[in-house]
Amino acid sequence: MKTEVRVQSLDRAFDILTLLGNEQDGASLAYITERLELPKSTVHRLLGVLGQRGFVRKSEQSGVYKLGPGLIELCSNYLNNLELKTESSPHMDELSVTTGNVVFLAIRQNHEMVYIDSKEQITSLRKYAIIGQRKPLYCTSLGKALLMGLEEEEIRGLMAGVVFERRGPNTHTNIESLLADIRECKRRGWGLDDQEAEPDINCVAAPIYDYRGQVIAAVSTSWILAQQPQMTPEKMAPQVMKCTRAISYNMGYSDPHSPRS
Repeated sequence: MKTEVRVQSLDRAFDILTLLGNEQDGASLAYITERLELPKSTVHRLLGVLGQRGFVRKSEQSGVYKLGPGLIELCSNYLNNLELKTESSPHMDELSVTTGNVVFLAIRQNHEMVYIDSKEQITSLRKYAIIGQRKPLYCTSLGKALLMGLEEEEIRGLMAGVVFERRGPNTHTNIESLLADIRECKRRGWGLDDQEAEPDINCVAAPIYDYRGQVIAAVSTSWILAQQPQMTPEKMAPQVMKCTRAISYNMGYSDPHSPRS
């Protein structure tokens, strides 16, 4: 019974949001109550909850309700990811063709990184299987590139509850080792996974910046050491950074050190 009540309340809350979305000048409590044919007390309670979340705001002058900035924040990640994938796709394709390697696009969610796209020359079901997968930040080049946008104290706070599990011969085992690595990543502009996420694999990644200069994503390419001994991080990094610079530029970032700006 409690579940049914909660679902009903949720349904009514969405009805209110939908109504307000169609009312450019907002709507009064009485108008919402009448249109939705709900008790005034119910509508008032739901508006209060939605207001606390920032999804609805009430005008102090007119008393009408309108959609709030919380909805923009809620949708922004989704919209940014759509734009990000669109802008990234051709540059990731180019990087994959140039290197012959698989190329990944990832974003950060709390203390993990999440794959949101990949490109490779051989059509494979792996492309679709990898999307949505999560991996730790501390042992992946993508994770390190994403951490490049944070200060050390922010990284400490973010990783406070994370167990540094050894996954490869060179995995970081503590926060101090990771922070030293991130300092080096920031100095050179790219992150390296040297057999840290798994043995015999090297991976290089660089961050993508938005118009605010914030790191919003990262692109990487990886290779098997035994199969491609001619590839080194130092050779691959400039190609990855060329890719992420182009994507960042399209996302509105103006790099003060770039000749394009």
